[in-house]
Amino acid sequence: MKKLYFGHPVNFYEGSDLNTHGKAEFNLIKRISKEFPEYSIENPNQPHHQENYVKWKKEKGSGMKYYFEEVLPGMDAGIFLTFEDGMFGAGVFGEAEFLRENGKILYEIDYKGKISNLALDDSRCLSIDETRKRVYPK
Repeated sequence: MKKLYFGHPVNFYEGSDLNTHGKAEFNLIKRISKEFPEYSIENPNQPHHQENYVKWKKEKGSGMKYYFEEVLPGMDAGIFLTFEDGMFGAGVFGEAEFLRENGKILYEIDYKGKISNLALDDSRCLSIDETRKRVYPK
């Protein structure tokens, strides 16, 4: 089965102390599964991904390298969640760029579950600092 990566900000992760969106992740995955039954969805919010992120951060200086070197190369497509205003967090945008550069199909989904084709535009990418302000509580 083909694999579809679901890139989304960590404050949408169910079970996370950062979750500010309730059951949004569950509902979005349900919506994605319905729209793309031919794909298995690769959700980064899984214990093995979180463990490897921490391990790579400690050993290699960047947890995101785990996704770019181990997870994303095995994906056939990606779907990426925007913030409510249509902007992408820096990490999510970077994951989408990686898949685009590798010729993969890209989609975007908004927090209401609307899915469309994604044409990446740098003007929709938040800086790392802007992303952190939205994701991490003060």
